[in-house]
Amino acid sequence: MLIGLLGKPSVGKSCFFKAATLAEVEIHERPFTTLKSTEGVAYVKVECVDKEFNVKCNPRMGYCINSNRFVAIKLMDVPGLIKDSHLGKGMGNQFLDDLNEADALIHVIDISGGTDAEGNVVKPLSYNPENDVKFLENELDYWYLRILKKGWEKFVRTIKQDNKDVKKAIAKQLSGLRVTEELTEDVIKNLKLSHDPETWSEEELYNLARELRKRTKPIIIAANKIDVPGSKYNLEKLKERFKEYIIIPCSSESELALREAAKKNLIEYIPGEKTFKILNEINEQQKKGLEFLQKFLNENKTTGVQEILNTIIFDVLKMICVFPGGVNKLSDSKGNILPDCFLLKEGSTAIDFARVIHTDFVKNFVKAIDVRSKRIVGKEHVLRNRDIIEIMLKK
Repeated sequence: MLIGLLGKPSVGKSCFFKAATLAEVEIHERPFTTLKSTEGVAYVKVECVDKEFNVKCNPRMGYCINSNRFVAIKLMDVPGLIKDSHLGKGMGNQFLDDLNEADALIHVIDISGGTDAEGNVVKPLSYNPENDVKFLENELDYWYLRILKKGWEKFVRTIKQDNKDVKKAIAKQLSGLRVTEELTEDVIKNLKLSHDPETWSEEELYNLARELRKRTKPIIIAANKIDVPGSKYNLEKLKERFKEYIIIPCSSESELALREAAKKNLIEYIPGEKTFKILNEINEQQKKGLEFLQKFLNENKTTGVQEILNTIIFDVLKMICVFPGGVNKLSDSKGNILPDCFLLKEGSTAIDFARVIHTDFVKNFVKAIDVRSKRIVGKEHVLRNRDIIEIMLKK
């Protein structure tokens, strides 16, 4: 599962990335601090099943705090995009192409209006963040259109000469963007395009590219710097203007400060929670900083960073978490209790789960057992979020 993190320069993308991954990245309030795409591991939070069985889990990947299980996903920080990135300006084509494999995108904007169109720091509330939403949509749509139209005349001739199915040809052309035949057929039908691509106008081609982009690269908006006075006014205006988007306010700086303090064992902090606990003696400066952070949490409930990660995985991409386990034994051969937790698409079945664990499990699959109910289920049994499933194999 790969999530792309993008936006114009200096809006706090790298700070968001570091807060989510604790990776060492350079953070400065100047354009183009990030010069190449960076991948890291972030985590979504789910309620662990260990407390139901009165045990403490031992995750092989991720971690668990007080029965809050953190499951790994990949996060990619893409360097700041600027106007006409799709034409190659500012290495934009390279940065956009880095997003080919992304399942979804988080668009980080400066909701305080303190960063202009080129990524320069300006007076808060002096720039309209609505412009950033329209700008990014435009760059992504024209990126898809560029790939779609690559060698278009030859592409159209080949379809006609070889009597090829247009949906298959377009899906092949855009396969790197995860465009499928089924999706292409559905979009062509919804847009009421003719079966002869030679007759398609520029506007129809653009609409096709735009719809395919929306279907294959869903976006949520991270309204960053919500801690800056006046930002909430901009947030309400943005939500009113773009009702089709999920827009979540956040303060990546606050989240980063909390996670760094937790890393140094100064506090106990569960990402996404509205409070934290001081563990060790702190100096006066640290005390003031933590008081400021607690005041922010009291007013906003969370920093927003964990909520954004969870929302894009569970609400936008419609994923569920499933735990492997045994009816008689929740540990693996090394004694680790509930060591794994897998992300699967909603609607996944027991046989899909077996495939995720190991490809050999598919051919040796006999049955599955719902560990909670101890009920035997077949390969087509549809799984639910937080299920614990034992896969029985041929001996």
